Amino acid sequence: MAGTSQSPGPEKRDSAPAQSLPAWGSETFESRITRLNQKARSLPTVPGVYLMKDHAGVVIYVGKALNLPDRVSSYFVKSTELGFAKQPMLDVVHDFEVLECESEWEALLTENRLIKDTRPRFNVRLTDDKTFPYLVVTTREDFPRVFVTRNPTGAGDEELRDLLKGARVFGPFTNAGALREAVQVLQRVFKFRTCSLPIVENDPKNRFFRPCLLYNIGQCTAPCADKIAKDPYRADVDHFTRFLSGKQSVMLRELRAEMEQAAAELKYEKAAALRDQVRAIERLSERADRRDGWQPESENIIIEPDKALKSLQKTLAPFGLSEDSPIRCIEGIDIAHLQGNETVGSKVCFIDGRPFKDEYRRYKIQSVDNDDYSSIREVVLRRYRDAGEGHALYPDVILIDGGLGQLHAALEAFQSLSVKPPMVISLAKKEELVYVQKESEPIRLSRENAGLRLLQSIRDEAHRFAQHYHHVLRRKKTLGEE
Repeated sequence: MAGTSQSPGPEKRDSAPAQSLPAWGSETFESRITRLNQKARSLPTVPGVYLMKDHAGVVIYVGKALNLPDRVSSYFVKSTELGFAKQPMLDVVHDFEVLECESEWEALLTENRLIKDTRPRFNVRLTDDKTFPYLVVTTREDFPRVFVTRNPTGAGDEELRDLLKGARVFGPFTNAGALREAVQVLQRVFKFRTCSLPIVENDPKNRFFRPCLLYNIGQCTAPCADKIAKDPYRADVDHFTRFLSGKQSVMLRELRAEMEQAAAELKYEKAAALRDQVRAIERLSERADRRDGWQPESENIIIEPDKALKSLQKTLAPFGLSEDSPIRCIEGIDIAHLQGNETVGSKVCFIDGRPFKDEYRRYKIQSVDNDDYSSIREVVLRRYRDAGEGHALYPDVILIDGGLGQLHAALEAFQSLSVKPPMVISLAKKEELVYVQKESEPIRLSRENAGLRLLQSIRDEAHRFAQHYHHVLRRKKTLGEE
């Protein structure tokens, strides 16, 4: 494809001098596995890519690792079970080679290129008929977007084909989940947009557009709302593509040089932005803590948010939720009252499976008392009116507390809006059934399902937040406070 680039090739970094190997067939299975395990344990504790080889030196499997000794040695433990497809590999592997990488993300790109170039026989996902994901960075738009697609030629989709003209296309990738996670993390550094909005520079509508939550959490610079000009935005996207095409250490040197030049030219705002990018790249492998603003005291609600989101994505995909657009933002709505008095509504927000309290909202119901359905319709209209009129973006999933009746009440409110949300569901108490828009039969999930546990946490948090506001209003009314 014209204008298409592929993932960067690896630069080999030898981890140890080559040693002579025992002749094939001169070792027992157990002694060969023990030898390979000992070699794996001696590897440097760094990210990297490993290449399993047979006795002729042919690469038979390529994988990536955040920690080389832990990952590679796991293949050569007696109790290991590699599954039907890869277990036979242990009968033919004679040696392995590793390529050290500077980061988990460089390992992902290096693995992708090596699999594509060598097509090892035990990387079975390359030999089936599945369409693999590609990472696309558009170039012809005023504000380029970044997205994942399984259709890199745009076949059968004229709009996608236009976007791909002149685009930078990286791939294919064998692990869609790892690719989406990489994009999500790198968005924290380079703050590119992943939405599909047609944004044109100097469009007067941009000044009145309400940006999505990615802007509020510092993961997008919101060109949709005129928060950044065309040139600095494209510079950030250029930094991102250079990061994908090179090494982390080289990229850091280039950014530091740009930062120093900007400071020398008294462009302090640009220098500060570059400084923040440098620090963010250096922190790519760090785990979340209190500095990330996620209210970590609430993070024990969901032990594994990534697992929960993937599970929920799989559950909702058959009902119209795109598999290539990962769930990032979920909002939950609940109603609270006591015998019809002081009815209130709440809206809570979870981003990447964690509570984001800056976007919590509460509503004092103005239209009715003691009518949950009408109250839900009022909260939906008040919260999503801007999105329904095309002046803001919806969350990926909207969760209503209740059963089919509550879901229908919310959907009735959305019918009056010109733009519809991507996915609206409800969660009924007791049996914990999930109702989905346009479906009369609920989804029944195991109580241990990670996606269901996430929905329960969001529902319970919305209920807690609504009850708190309800109690505040009751106390004010009882004590005669204003």
